[in-house]
Amino acid sequence: MSLQLTLIGIGTGNPEHLTLQAIRAMNAQDLILIPRKGTGKDDLAQLRRDICAEVLINTATRIAEFELPVRNEATLDYRQRVDDWHDAIAAVWQDAIIVHGGAKKVALLVWGDPSLYDSTLRIAARLDPAPEITVIPGITSLQALTAAHATVLNEIGAPFIVTTGRRLRDEGWPQGVDAVAVMLDSGSAFGTIAPDGIHIWWGAYVGMTEQIIVEGLLSKVADEITQTRARARADHGWIMDIYLLKKI
Repeated sequence: MSLQLTLIGIGTGNPEHLTLQAIRAMNAQDLILIPRKGTGKDDLAQLRRDICAEVLINTATRIAEFELPVRNEATLDYRQRVDDWHDAIAAVWQDAIIVHGGAKKVALLVWGDPSLYDSTLRIAARLDPAPEITVIPGITSLQALTAAHATVLNEIGAPFIVTTGRRLRDEGWPQGVDAVAVMLDSGSAFGTIAPDGIHIWWGAYVGMTEQIIVEGLLSKVADEITQTRARARADHGWIMDIYLLKKI
């Protein structure tokens, strides 16, 4: 019997984001793997532990933790850095699964949804032998952001684009759209675009008890968001934020 690997979308850290399908899938596993991301980021592992403690009723399901490899930022080529990192993570997964050799059904709890700006599926494809993969969808931070602000992503019949902070910083406003959702921004890339006529809906830790949201004209709230973001990162040791920009 080949390994059955289930990638379970868990939303943004709020146990109430879990779907009934996700809860059933968690309780069907032999083993759930939880990554640890190092000093200052134990909150992320603890959230996964808390979710397991809240919804697991199958006493046969084991939980194992592993140290997530650190990406080597010394490599100049971005894509090569990411590929090498993914290879290292896959190797750590493989080792953790071997240690628990009796586990035929293994799950990873994936932040948000495995399909949106997440590499879990790409890493899983590196496992050898290849497992049988099942994906359980989850609430994305994009959904949690629009819900927190009670707003919509797109205007009627209009497109929007989801991009990263790095691409917004390097390439500017994407062509052909008036609405841009930005994820994986390491540092206020919205400050690199002309603010006139732009409205921003920003959120950090969206959907969690620590949630912080700010919205308004970019020209008026950019500094507030940057300062709020810096304080939140200092308080928690990590930050996950996302924002929506629209031309008005």
